[in-house]
Amino acid sequence: MKTKILVIRFSSIGDIMLTTPIVRCLSQQIHGECQIHFLVKSKFMNILQINPYVDVLHLFDNNLKEVVKGLEDEGFHYIIDLHKNLRTAYVKRHIKGMHFTFDKLNVQKWILVNFGIDLLPDNHIVDRYFQAVKTLGISNDGKGLDYFIPQSEHINTVDRFGKAAGEYLVYAIGAAHEGKKLPFHHMDSLCAMIDKPLVLLGGKEDEKKGVELSEKHAHVINMCGKTNIHGSASIIKQSRLVISHDSGMMHVAAAFKKKIISIWGATVPKFGMSPYMPDPASVMIQADHLKFRPTSKLGNRDSKRERRATEEIDLQKIVQAVVQLWD
Repeated sequence: MKTKILVIRFSSIGDIMLTTPIVRCLSQQIHGECQIHFLVKSKFMNILQINPYVDVLHLFDNNLKEVVKGLEDEGFHYIIDLHKNLRTAYVKRHIKGMHFTFDKLNVQKWILVNFGIDLLPDNHIVDRYFQAVKTLGISNDGKGLDYFIPQSEHINTVDRFGKAAGEYLVYAIGAAHEGKKLPFHHMDSLCAMIDKPLVLLGGKEDEKKGVELSEKHAHVINMCGKTNIHGSASIIKQSRLVISHDSGMMHVAAAFKKKIISIWGATVPKFGMSPYMPDPASVMIQADHLKFRPTSKLGNRDSKRERRATEEIDLQKIVQAVVQLWD
């Protein structure tokens, strides 16, 4: 009999990327034939649409109840909740099957955010995901994250911006909130300090910054808002190395085993979402002091505190890392 499994992770880019090792290992390690279903928000479907380990995608926007009603009769054997919030609790109440989830460590995170006391274990969230499915006999295969680019979405970088694979580095300037991003004047200074061909990636919301930086610095190429996620992934895959804030693009870069210089302002790697199994030479650049960090939805998230955290990033450390990793 075919084993039917529903994996739940609604959003966002980086968080969905971090579920891909679980999806792969479930598909490959469940005894006998299995079918992997994945419940995700519609706007993030591209990340999984040609993943060979996902058999069926279930998409929703503001119609979760309607989608869940359609899943009630699927006959899932296992429901793997890798989001763990009130909405996933709703899903699990209405769908039969054995439920598995992970420890979000929110109490420990709250204590770190609000009191500066670190009680968090030194393990990645991917490892906590694997703990959740341990009783199913699923183990980590050590292959890292997956990202699959449709052939039609491949970017010819020479045609697009005049640089062949390996001749440029990427700076992914976007992030989910301001506390994760360098302030613009730091971005400007960083572009001036790096003397390599530098391709900027970001969404439509980053396009204005990208245009301004590329007009000011001759070696900077603006691709912000000019590609979809697959196009950005293709550019990252062909790059020599990647600079990124704590963002989805950081995890895409990790999937391609790139050398990553990740920048940590208001957030901290200790939350368990650092680049997962990138090139071993990768480095993390953090704000110098913990006085204004970490911040999160669990506390301390205000614009003044987050701005102070991002101002503390030592740009010279990023430049030194570029020099070391370029060679």
